[in-house]
Formats: sequence, C-alpha cells, structure tokens
Amino acid sequence: MNFKLVNPWSRKTILDPEGSFLQTWNKIFLVSCVLAISLDAFFFYAPVINRHSTCLDLDDRLQIVACVLRTLIDVFYILHIIFQFRTGFVAPSSRVFGDGVLIDDSSVIAKRYLPYFVIDILSILPLPQVAVFIVNPQLKSPVSFIRKDFLKFVILSQLVPRLVRIYPLYKEVTTTSGILIETAWAGAAINLFFYMLASHVVGAFWYLLSIERQDQCWRNWCGAHNVSCSYLYCGGDRIHNDLAERYALLNASCPLSEPDGIENSTVFNFGIFIKALQSRVVETRDFPYKFSYCFWWGLRNISSLGSNLDTSPFIGEVLFAVFISIFGLILFSLLVGNMQKYLQNLQSIAARIEEEREKRKNTELWMSHRILPEHLRIRIRQYRQYKWKKTKGVDENGLINDLPKDLRRDIKRHLRLALLMRMPVFERFDELLLDAICDRLKPVLYTEGSYIVREGDPIDEMLFIVRGKLRSISTDGGRTGFLNLIYLEAGDFYGEELLPWALESQSSPFHPISTRTISAVTEVEASALTAHDLKSLISYHFSHPLPRKQLVQSLRHVQ
Repeated sequence: MNFKLVNPWSRKTILDPEGSFLQTWNKIFLVSCVLAISLDAFFFYAPVINRHSTCLDLDDRLQIVACVLRTLIDVFYILHIIFQFRTGFVAPSSRVFGDGVLIDDSSVIAKRYLPYFVIDILSILPLPQVAVFIVNPQLKSPVSFIRKDFLKFVILSQLVPRLVRIYPLYKEVTTTSGILIETAWAGAAINLFFYMLASHVVGAFWYLLSIERQDQCWRNWCGAHNVSCSYLYCGGDRIHNDLAERYALLNASCPLSEPDGIENSTVFNFGIFIKALQSRVVETRDFPYKFSYCFWWGLRNISSLGSNLDTSPFIGEVLFAVFISIFGLILFSLLVGNMQKYLQNLQSIAARIEEEREKRKNTELWMSHRILPEHLRIRIRQYRQYKWKKTKGVDENGLINDLPKDLRRDIKRHLRLALLMRMPVFERFDELLLDAICDRLKPVLYTEGSYIVREGDPIDEMLFIVRGKLRSISTDGGRTGFLNLIYLEAGDFYGEELLPWALESQSSPFHPISTRTISAVTEVEASALTAHDLKSLISYHFSHPLPRKQLVQSLRHVQ
C-alpha cells in the first residue's frame, strides 16, 4: 500500500485552496479589498478651503479616521499574504487525475506566488499614512505644488494593484464556493455595486481637483503680483499687515462664475469644478454632506458618459472629462455584457438547477418521512452540496458513454491510466486489460468524516485517490496499546489486497478482511474499482493459471 507518513513537524502546514477555511477567508478578503478602495478615496476629502481666511486647510479628524481604517484593512492584506505562502495549488500537468494533485512544496508555492506577492506588497505600502502624517502637515508652510499632489498620486498608484486583485479573487470565490445558483438579479446587483463604487471614486477625485483649481487660481494671482503664496496655507507664519486687503483681492480675482457667463478671458475658468465651489462643498467639514454630493456628481456623469460636462481649456480638466466618458462607456458595456452572460448561463443550466432542486426537495421529504436524526440529515446535505460543487449537475459518465467506442476508450485511458500506474503491479498488465480496468473505474465522492471501510469489514473495492486526504488507522484486531496511524493523499491507493485474491484461480468467494479503518479527513474525490469487476476482468484476461501465479509472486515480492 502506497502510504505516506505524515510528520507534523517536518514541514509547515499547507492549506487546501478548496478547503472550507480558505473559501470563507477569500470571501472575507474580497469584501476587504472592496472596502479598501472605498476607504482610499476618503483621503481625497481631507483638504478643505477656509473661505473666511482664504486659505487651504486639512480636516485632521477625517485624516486620522481614514488612516486608522486603512491600517485595519491592511491587516487583512497581511494575513492574506501569509495564507498565500501556505496555500497549495493544483499542478496543471496532474489534471488527468480529475481535479489534479495538490502541490504542497513550500518553495514551489512561494515561487508561484511571487508575482502576486509584489502586487500585494504594493497594495499595503503605508504610503497614504506617510502622506497624511509627514507630507500633508507641510501644507501649512510654503511648499511646492508637486509636494501637495503627493497624496493624489499615492492613492491612484495603489488603486491599480488593489483593483488587479479583485477580479481573479472574485472568480475564485464564485468557482470554489459551490453556490447553487447565480441569478441574473445577483449578477446585476454586483455590477451595480461596482458602478456605485466607481462613482464614489470619481466623485472624490472631482472634489480634490476642485480644491486644486481654486488653489491654482490663487497662485496665478500671487504670481501676477509677485506676492508670496505662503499665506495661502492655514496656520504657520501668516502675519502680514495687508492680509485683509489681499483676501479681498484674491476673492475678487477668482469669481465663481459659470463658464458660459465668462466674457473676459482674464477671468479664471473653473470649468466642471464650478459646482463644487459654488455649493461650498469644498469648505465644509461635514463629511456626509460633501460625500453624498460628490457621489451624486460622479454617478450622474458616469451614467451620462460625461455628455453634460462643460470643460475649460485646461488640459488636466479635459483629460479628466475624457476619462469619465470612456470609463462610463466601459462600465456600461460591462454591465450590459455581464447581464447577457448571466441570462445565457441561466438558460444553459436552468434544467440542471431545477433538477437538482427537485432532488433536494425529494431528499428532504424522504428524510422527514423516515424521521432521520439531524446528524444524518446534515451528512446527506453536505454530500449533495459537495457533489453539486464538483459536477454542477453534469453527468460525466453519460457524456462519455454517448461517444463512439474508440473515442470513449481513449478518453478514459487519458483520464485514468496515469492514476492506475501509480500502483507498480499494473505495469505488468497488457494494454487490453488496462483499458478494461480504466473502463470499469467509477468516480466516487466522500464528504469530510465519512467512513470508507472499518477494520474487520470485507474489502469490496480498490480506491485510487484523486484529491483529498484519508486517515488509515489499525489497532491490530483490538490489541491493547497498539495503534498505527497513516494518511493517504492524492495519488495513493487502498484495497490492493484484492489483487492476490482476484489472481488466485481457486480464491475464496469471500472478500479479504480489512485490517484498517479508512475515513475521510477532508472532502475526497476518488476512482473505485469493485472487487467483482476486478475478479471478472482478471478471469477473462488470464484464462491460463501460469501467468496468474507469476503475477502473484511478483506482487508478493513488491509488497
């Protein structure tokens, strides 16, 4: 028996990518990724304009709250990185075993995760915190305009790696969660949520650019009059004898006029940012007020593809409007395309889903009629859920059996021969017998905690593990103080005692007795060959007793 001894101290724990823990964690992490993008946009609301003193200030309370929430979200990213270094993966070359063989080598896992590791590290760099606590305090002193832009570029640079992680994670969650049905309404709700998230980010960016345009207007006046701009920042050294006069001149030089009403080319054109300044949303520290207003602006203009935006000639403003138009068009196309995809998917799987629902309904009625205890009902439900997750209602055997005989034989050989050859004695069988065995192998599924065979029970099948882990325990017939524990994993097999029994020409009609108790530690996918099928195949292909004796001797030598 091809057992693998498990020493818990020999290597670090490796997580199954389809295990219940990682499935739950991926859902939590997906939510945290979306929240992270939402929270990052809150930093754009930190700058405020003090119209009374005609200066640029910062909402310190909002900055601190955003930094604390951002740090908490980053903890989830750190945990995700740790889990990724402990998460196995299925080698593509091993998928002939069904779902494939789980790779649990730490060095191989780390090498495969390295590209995503770089993306995750870029996502959690505390750059916004640095911008808030180190760079932004200098806004209250004369600094360059580029220094003030640091926060904007930091947030935008980290939005990219955070967005990159969301889509593959979403696909992984929906693929491995075993959700029974993904309705069109659910798909529409998800797309609508991302639509609103995009509106929130665009609205926050519009708010920040509005502040910058007001700041630029002030700077233009200072440059035209050869005046220092240091007093444009609230706090710091703002002692000037003519501050009141300068405030009046600044406000007069930057009138909040509608773009269509500007007749003098010397008047500063605020373009699409005029509404933020006229509504005084850039002056308030009431976060719900300015958040809701900016969110509505973003949602309205993304939905209309920016068709109502009346821009000034400023190149940055024009590019921002172009981005809104293109971004809105992309989101709208994705929304329509995904809705079509969801509807098509529903039509293609509607029959299987309805059939599965009917089976579950009948199962529940039968369990109630037979008054089964709750623990048995839970096991039955778990099995049906696991079976649906693995097959999605598709009858693989039925699909293969509808094909021509030669094609059916080649497919089964491709899917199952490599698994058979893990047992050395099969190397001595000819191709005809191997093809016949491949044809008789049946896929079986076991949920966590299921017992495959108990010590003292007859062995009625050979089991070839495709995925999962089995626990094998022997007490040597109940001998006091004796306990032997080993684990079987993907590529291992059980029930090879049937081979010498089937090869013996005068073998007993009774099956060999199991000396071990085999149970499922995790969800297990395997291929089974019944004792009856093995016996009949060997009897047919080895009609002469001499080859049988030679194989029995060879088998004993291998054991």
